Amino acid sequence: MLKPQALRAALAVALLALSAHSPAQAPAAAPYFRAGVSFALLGDVPYGVSEEPKFDRVIADINASRNVRFVLHTGDVKQGSERCDDAVFIKRFNQYQKFDDAFIVTPGDNDWTDCHRTNNGGYLPTERLAKFREIFYPAIGRSTGKQPISLLSQAAAPGHAAHSPYVENTLWQFAGATMATVHVVGSANNLAPWNQLPGGDRPGERQAEFNARLAASLAWIDEVFNRASASQSAGVMIAMQANPALEAAAGSSARLGFDEVIAKITARSIAFGKPVLLAHGDSHYFRVDKPLVNAGVSLENLTRVENFGSPNVHWVEVFVDARDPNVFSVVPRIVPGNVVPR
Repeated sequence: MLKPQALRAALAVALLALSAHSPAQAPAAAPYFRAGVSFALLGDVPYGVSEEPKFDRVIADINASRNVRFVLHTGDVKQGSERCDDAVFIKRFNQYQKFDDAFIVTPGDNDWTDCHRTNNGGYLPTERLAKFREIFYPAIGRSTGKQPISLLSQAAAPGHAAHSPYVENTLWQFAGATMATVHVVGSANNLAPWNQLPGGDRPGERQAEFNARLAASLAWIDEVFNRASASQSAGVMIAMQANPALEAAAGSSARLGFDEVIAKITARSIAFGKPVLLAHGDSHYFRVDKPLVNAGVSLENLTRVENFGSPNVHWVEVFVDARDPNVFSVVPRIVPGNVVPR
């Protein structure tokens, strides 16, 4: 038997439902309510063995969600002082496979560009990038996770034969929006010297890598917006690892390696005219804002979301609904077991 309070609540709900379906009471246009489909956004975790149990709690929290359909990691699968050994990569990859849904990752600077550091093993960064691709992208055009989904990879996309190495640049459709990853990393997008590499920096090789990947990134951003326009997508989400210093002035040292990417995203967002969500990690500071300025005014249709990062081992839920004028709704999810003692 229902308790009195529960009975009163049930009657109130029933009356509300009846009134909502009454033709005389129906509003001209139904109000927007947040839809039930979302994705989990995270990055910069786990940083070291000590955070692996915390990350397992994040996995359990996400797996318990009824809304999440895929998990997106913005890179840095290891901390900056952790070795770049195959065993570390494989261990993290296996931990990510505990997600019940699809898992998608874009590389971070800790995952390859900074592997020249002595405490990382003194690896050649381009060799580590090749190994990262081998481990984290076992099937071109398909995510990992327990419920993998199909992706369009730049490595197999029509018209992108010149960019065939970039298996990590991917695109897919979700809830009326076009989603994508673009390989843009910290450490000035790999323009920072490999100064701890045995034998010293290799500026020519490093610059050549940057030039080729930048060309692929710019071409992929165009592809993303072209397909979004062709499919009449309600919005676009682009994820990268680097915090590209959106608040800084073009040409400033803070934007070294990022100016062309920002200019491309700015121009295409303006032309697209619908909501654009730029997701990144790198600086380990959860935020949602509109930092891009064009002609002295904030670019209104572009929103930046940065995920939590070590030592804050939590996640961000992003709801996607084409009926919402903003398309994307961002909700921070704090994992109780990972709250830092005060």
